[in-house]
Amino acid sequence: MSDSSALLDLVEVMARLRAQCPWKQQQTHRSLARYLLEETHETLEAIESGDAEHLREELGDLLLQVYFHAAIAAEAGEYDIEDVAADLRAKLIRRNPHVFGDAAGEQRSVHEVNEAWEHIKRAEKQREHPTDGLPGSLPALLWADKVIDRMGRDGRPVAADPASTELGERLLALAVEAHAAGVDAEQALRDAVRHRLAD
Repeated sequence: MSDSSALLDLVEVMARLRAQCPWKQQQTHRSLARYLLEETHETLEAIESGDAEHLREELGDLLLQVYFHAAIAAEAGEYDIEDVAADLRAKLIRRNPHVFGDAAGEQRSVHEVNEAWEHIKRAEKQREHPTDGLPGSLPALLWADKVIDRMGRDGRPVAADPASTELGERLLALAVEAHAAGVDAEQALRDAVRHRLAD
């Protein structure tokens, strides 16, 4: 490991680019939104490919978006990449008491860890409706899974009719089935389509 940190060096590179590159000078949070979405999808594609080097490159492109947005905020005197990292560090420590809290070292199941995370998150966010905080732009199956999970935690499990004549109702029933089985419906559908394309 070198004495310098590539993460710290990247702050300086980004500051220089913002100062000297006309295109980067013009960018705003809003103008960069499409690139964040693009890079996210390209990262997901790299994960699907199973190519470690491709994923490494795409993670770098995704990280660039984080640094870019933080640099814009820093110029406005709002926050910088250190603040972003500090907030994330505090959140990880706060939401993982089984590692950092009074219960550190005690054995916890994956289910118990997830339940504790969700409990702490709900208390922090004080959400009142199952869709509060869920972006409407999420893919439909992922959005449905999140709502199904939240409603189940609130003691209001979602019931859907798989024999319904309504396509949406049948899709919802499949999402409920997938959630109950611990299957990522979005990924399952992607895998099925890819399998068909390979035939």
